Amino acid sequence: MLKKLILVLFVLAPVGMFAQDKFAYVNAEEVFSKMPELKDVESQLLAKREQITKVREGIQAEYNAKIEEFGKTDSKDLTEAIILDRQKQVSDLESRFETYQRTSMEEYEKLQQSLIAPLQEKLRKAIKDVGDENGYTYILNSAAVLYWSSNAVDAAPKVRAKLGIAN
Repeated sequence: MLKKLILVLFVLAPVGMFAQDKFAYVNAEEVFSKMPELKDVESQLLAKREQITKVREGIQAEYNAKIEEFGKTDSKDLTEAIILDRQKQVSDLESRFETYQRTSMEEYEKLQQSLIAPLQEKLRKAIKDVGDENGYTYILNSAAVLYWSSNAVDAAPKVRAKLGIAN
């Protein structure tokens, strides 16, 4: 009998502990998408993307011009050394293009992360501040939660207010 009582206490104790917790939820992605600073980040990323595209198109145009130039010459008049030199020029342009593609994408991703990371941190801090100010034990991301009871509070309006976002 004592064992059954202890077992029941162990089963019900965690439930009792959670009954005192205050839960809230927020759609972090939705709030993040409405942060005013995001427009500046997007414009900086767009400018970088346009710069990358312009340089890439320049290399592509240079490559196409070389191919066209080499195609106009009669190959009967070319020595083996000239043919090898032209092949090397084309190969070098292809290599330059591939290297540029790779390094520019890495550069873009670094810029993107460096611009977005402070916004993510600002959102995390706002959520934490709202949790601390309102005595929430947990604030869950509603995008990852399948169910919440009517006792859970939507903290999104408070988080948006903390970030200065108009509803």
